[in-house]
Parts: sequence; structure tokens; C-alpha cells
Amino acid sequence: MTLIDAARSVLVLVDYQQRLMPAILDGPQVLAHAQRLARAAGLLGVPVVGTEQNPRGLGPNDASIRALCSQTLPKMHFDACAQGLLGWLDGAAVAHRTQVVIAGCEAHVCLMQTALGLLHAGRPVWVVAQASGSRSATDHRLAMERLRQAGATIVGVEMVLFEWLRTCEHEQFKPILASLKSRTP
Repeated sequence: MTLIDAARSVLVLVDYQQRLMPAILDGPQVLAHAQRLARAAGLLGVPVVGTEQNPRGLGPNDASIRALCSQTLPKMHFDACAQGLLGWLDGAAVAHRTQVVIAGCEAHVCLMQTALGLLHAGRPVWVVAQASGSRSATDHRLAMERLRQAGATIVGVEMVLFEWLRTCEHEQFKPILASLKSRTP
């Protein structure tokens, strides 16, 4: 087991789309967790990329998520690896970042297929369960179980953030801690 390293990580946010989020179980909380992750990533210099499934049909990502991503990749395949994600990860700007922290919707479709694609490509993957959503609790649970069996590590938001920080002496510790204590992301 390896700790998640901010200097070697990228954050992938899958399909937090305007027309999809109202159907996601506990959608506002899932979105708030994703926002918290992305804001902390920004403070720590972790690149953030988003994906949008069929944006003509499902609309763009939530504006708050879109604003926190350095790039947003449109896709028609459920697995973002099949439509540009691996190319982005292999690009010069992030090629040295081999760890992928990922969250998104729906957990049992696009998130799962993208995470499986990343694992198949040999990438270590950490799936943030709290920041991932499905329309039903059963679909979410089954996705997390399957991803764990496939070799992904299932984590929570605080696990990721404190591993990225490593120490309470980190210059971004206080702002990140404040965001965790806040009810709003």
C-alpha cells in the first residue's frame, strides 16, 4: 500500500453534469465532496481534469466543477480512457504524475468503466467513494465492491486530503482543514 502523493497525483472528476446530478442519490453532498477535493487539489498543485458524458444530451458539468478543472474532456464512451483521458495523462504536463485519484457519476457506469480503464492501463487508482454517486445506494455499493476487487483503493475525502498534506505544518493545512470543517465546500 502506498500513500497518495500530491506531487505524483492527478484528480479526475467524471461527469458531474447539470442534468444528471438531480437524479443522483444525495447529489448535493456528492457534489460538495467533489468541490472540496478539487479546491484542495488546486491549493496543492494537483492537476484536475473533468469529463462530460454526451454533453449535448446531459449538459455541461456543474459550473463549480467545470471552473475547478484545468481541462474538460467531452466523451461518448462511458470509459473516458477510450476518448482522450489516457492521452491527457501521458501529456508532458502531467506524465510524471502516475497516481490517479478519481470520483464521479454514475459510480456504476462512467466512473467504474473509467477507473477500470485506468487500472487496465497500469495506473494506480484511488476512488473517492463519498464524492461518487449513483441513482441508487445499491449501484454505488456494487461499483465500489467491484472496483476494490479489480485493484482500486477505495478512499474518503479526508483520507485523500490528509495524505496529500502529509503534515500539519504544510502551508495549506489550515485552509484545507477549514474547508473540511465548513458545511459548504
